[in-house]
Order: sequence, then C-alpha cells, then structure tokens
Amino acid sequence: MLDERIVRFLLEEAMRSKADFVEVFYENRRVTNITMEDSKIHSAIRGRERGVGLRLYDGLNTIYVYTSELTETGLRDLARRAALALGGDKDFIQPPFMPQELKPYYEVKVLPDAWSLSEKAQFLREADEVARRHSELVSQVTLFHLDTDQEVLIANSDGLWAQDRRIRTRFGVHAIAQGQGELHTGFASNGASMGLEFYEHYNPLEMAAEASRIAVLGARAQYAPSGRMPVILDNGFGGVLFHEACGHSLEAAFISKGNSEFAGKLGEKIASEKVYAYDDATIPGEWGTTRIDDEGTPTRNNLLIEGGVLKSYLIDRLHARRMGAESTGSARRESYRYAPTSRMNNTFIAAGQDSFEDMIEGIEYGLYAKTLGGGSVNPVSGDFNFQVAEGYLIEEGKITTPLRGASLIGKGAEVLEKIDAVSSDLKLGQGMCGAGSGMVPASLGQPQVRVSELTVGGRQ
Repeated sequence: MLDERIVRFLLEEAMRSKADFVEVFYENRRVTNITMEDSKIHSAIRGRERGVGLRLYDGLNTIYVYTSELTETGLRDLARRAALALGGDKDFIQPPFMPQELKPYYEVKVLPDAWSLSEKAQFLREADEVARRHSELVSQVTLFHLDTDQEVLIANSDGLWAQDRRIRTRFGVHAIAQGQGELHTGFASNGASMGLEFYEHYNPLEMAAEASRIAVLGARAQYAPSGRMPVILDNGFGGVLFHEACGHSLEAAFISKGNSEFAGKLGEKIASEKVYAYDDATIPGEWGTTRIDDEGTPTRNNLLIEGGVLKSYLIDRLHARRMGAESTGSARRESYRYAPTSRMNNTFIAAGQDSFEDMIEGIEYGLYAKTLGGGSVNPVSGDFNFQVAEGYLIEEGKITTPLRGASLIGKGAEVLEKIDAVSSDLKLGQGMCGAGSGMVPASLGQPQVRVSELTVGGRQ
C-alpha cells in the first residue's frame, strides 16, 4: 500500500489548485489468465499491475490523471501536473484520515497463488476432453481460467481512508459445432468472489458439457419463426436482457444528463407490478460483490424497482453532485487507469410466485428463450436486439421444437411493462460488463420471466 505520508502530500498538493475535492485511488492487482485452444495451452500469463489515479473536482468539472510510476518523485509530479492543469493557488491542510471499518462478506479459503499454473491448467485439459467427446459435431473448443487478487486504497480530501482486497475466480468454455452448413456457438461459465475454492462449488466438466450441448443443439435445430408472440426468458443469464436494456438506463451517468428513458421518473410506474428489481453489491461470494465501491463508499443492496414503481437510480459521487442526490455506492472502474462512474454490481429481478409450468401452459404459441447470446443496446432509447443462443418453440402449452437464428427485438421499457409472470426460481449468471469506466465483473439474473408480447426475429 502507499505510505500515508505520500497520500497526504498528493491530496494537499492537488487541493492547492482551485479543486474543491480530491480523491486518490491506489491499486495493486495480480492476475493469472490461462487459455486453451485446439487442445493446447494457448497462453498462461501471470502478471502484476500497480498504479495510482488522482481525480480533482471543481464543481461539476473533473480532471483525472494516473501513473504507474510509484516513486515519490513520480507521484509528486503527478499531483503537481494535475494541480497546474486545473489552475488556482490556495492553502489546504489535509484533515486527519478516518479509516473505514469493513466487515467481510466472504472469507477466502485458498489464495490464487497457492496453486501452480500447471495445476490450474489441468482443469482446462479435463474440460476440453469432455467438451469434445460430447458430439462429433463439435469442431472447436476454447477454454479459460482467470483469477485476480486486487488490493485497493482510496483516500480523499474529506479524510476518507478505505482499503479493500478483492479476490475473484472465473472459468469458461466456448464450443463451436458445425451443422446444416453453419457454425453454432455454445458458451458456459461461472465466476465468483472466491479464491481457488471456487472449484469446490463450480464444476468445469459440467460447464464444458453445457457449452457443447448448446452448440450442438443449434447445429441441429430448425430456423425460428418471426413475429410478435409471448416469450419466456429463462432464469440466470436470461437476466442479461434486464441488465443491458434496463439496468444501464438506470445508471446516473445517463440519468443525470437526461439521456435515459427512465430519467425524471422516480416514484412513477415503469414496469409491471410483478417486477421487483435490485442491484445488490453485498451478496457473499457473488462475482460482482465488493465491500466498498471505487470511491470508497460502502456498498449496499439498492432497491431499483418495487412492484413496478421506480425507486432508485445507481449513483456515483460526481453524478450525485449533478443530481443533488447521494451516492448509492455504485462507482466502479476497471483499474486505476479509469475514472469511476456509476455501474451495476449484481443486478437481478427478484423471485416471484408464479409456477414455471403454469407460465408455459398459458402460451398457445410462443418462444422459450433458454439462453441468450450477444446483442446490442442503446441505453438512451432502450432499443435492444439480442440473439437467442438456445431457444424452443412453445405450442399449445408445451415446449416443443429446438430453434436457431432467433432474436429478441424491442425496448427496455416495453419489456418491463409486459412482464405478466415471474417464477420463484431465481438464479444469477456472471459476466464482464463494459462501459465508460472499462470492463468490470458483474452478476445478473432473474427467475423465469414471461413477457406477454415481444418481437421475435427469425427466418420463417
């Protein structure tokens, strides 16, 4: 960690400008990333990155500078350059630091450096064999293991001093199957805020089999129909639609500038009364969990939508200023190279009381979207287009024919309003979320959710 004397100097030097608030972010991150392609280890990298970011506020204007030069001279130069860029000349004495007392959400049992690269790579080798054995149609398999150990220190000119250590592990499998003259992709992964005990909770062989199953199913499936119809989104990673099409539109980075379909709608009904949605950064062991956000604010469980009524946005310090609001502990960044902004952590639609079987039986003709793939979203308008990686036709209240080539097209607000059933089987999935402050680990999820009518793109 940085010496307190240096941190104090950084803050005092930067505050001698016309800044009214200054924040220091220090990061020490160790990463192991192993990938396998064509049944061979493609890369096995262990790396370390250390650096400091310094942000100066002047009202609603900010300057952000960073460096990996952590000598005393390098850090002094960083603070002086930032102060010079902002201008001004005043006296400032840093108030005493007030260390944050943080309770652990999860106790790591096996640190990432406890195993060798070879021991970690063995999981990839075994999973690769399972994925390829699944079917002769599987033509390509790519696998990865990722673990990170990040130590952060956040201090500011108000006297905040907050430290945290964040350890995460993730494993994933991409499988490609060839059928009917086309290639079809299946993907399965899990991630957690855990050490290497992750592998006691999540089975790489099951992920490998699942990725190949999805790919082979697509290779054998028939083309999806198109038109307006009822759609059931499966639990777990089906929550990516809410995350992308609605969650980003609740981030203060868009809300504060009016660039969201949900701007100015606090207290208004924006969804079906079936919808209760949260962003909870405090779930023990979950992929997107942190004890403090990247501005040092304690994280919490943010209720976003209650019975269809919009209750809260996701707010960081800068946009809290713009909105005349308080931070919700939602500031995140990929690394010290990025200034933080409002982001999601673990975002999900809460469990309801409907039966999945009843949801299916209530549909004469529709689509069961079991697994969603890639897509695109406009967070300003809420327009989205998502590919369905694994889908099935629903006919006369029964799941029937496997489908390929389906896509879901619509607006986030439209989907929220048309949810007419929510099951009790809540699950979360894990992924990497990209936005203005870089890529961050985020969990997303939901129970099975039925949308009464949605546009399905297909070839029939």
